[in-house]
Amino acid sequence: MSRDTLSRPEPVVRKRARKDTGGRPRRVSRTEARNARAAAGFLLPFLALFGLCFIAPIGYALYQSLQKTERTGPLGLGGREQEAFAGLANYAHALADDRFLTGFGRVLLFGAVQIPLMIVLATALALLLESASARGVAFFRGAFFLPYGVPGVIASILWGFLYVPGISPLVKIADFAGWDVDFLSRGTVLWSIANIVTWQFTGYNMLVLIAQLKAVPGELYEAARIDGASAWQVARHIKLPLIRPALVLTTVFSIIGTLQLFAEPMVLRPLASSIDSGFTPNLHAYSEAFVGNNQHVAAAEAVLLALVACVLSLGFLRLAGGRAEERG
Repeated sequence: MSRDTLSRPEPVVRKRARKDTGGRPRRVSRTEARNARAAAGFLLPFLALFGLCFIAPIGYALYQSLQKTERTGPLGLGGREQEAFAGLANYAHALADDRFLTGFGRVLLFGAVQIPLMIVLATALALLLESASARGVAFFRGAFFLPYGVPGVIASILWGFLYVPGISPLVKIADFAGWDVDFLSRGTVLWSIANIVTWQFTGYNMLVLIAQLKAVPGELYEAARIDGASAWQVARHIKLPLIRPALVLTTVFSIIGTLQLFAEPMVLRPLASSIDSGFTPNLHAYSEAFVGNNQHVAAAEAVLLALVACVLSLGFLRLAGGRAEERG
């Protein structure tokens, strides 16, 4: 930079700005301060509930997973001492439990089969109900969404009656056709649970996809029809690419829900001897806490479950984002 440039006087606008502000921060007007207080007033209830119902339980679970309970007296039956720091001992105990690891493998297999099937079915229903030739859209949309309004426990009880031999009409029909069907056997009970989950949550995912389809401009469909595109070409080249964010969202929710599988095996457990306390990670943590009276190991298992859900969800999001960049 030359000397002439360095000695050049500052622009008039800059001098005027410095003269107006005097080098001090701009004072906030009363209106801006009032708006800031109103925004804080709306945010504080949410932040309080978020901290109380989400952050605090996670922090307490982490704290419990790092503690242990020591007992005094002969054989540890004399009394109960204060909780002591255990480090990562509870995590090592959880990872050394074969039933806990087997439950993880079982839910991963469950998700690898059930999630794609459910997402494909929800996508097909959403595309069908949003097509121009569909009739009775409101009725079918409500009928497909209705199972989501049934609590998981009630849905498991209802399907339990359809699975138990002797009272199940499905088993009677299969026997009449000459088929030997046992929905609660060791080899089929996992897929019987998958049927319950698919029946319950397909309608919810369908509505999420329909909401995304509603946001697609109608001019795109009209332009495609003018160009001679068929209904299948419109669905493949316009609708599916544009609802991709909703597909990613529903898949992430399904991954998290799969790892949290609990209500269905818990309800069907008295009906199926093949469902034990380690059938799923959540069921194993529940048994550790309320049957084995070892809440610290249960907290460690819950933290491990949350970490696996976070890793799988973030991994899927990164994979989906990478494919989107390649296509772009």
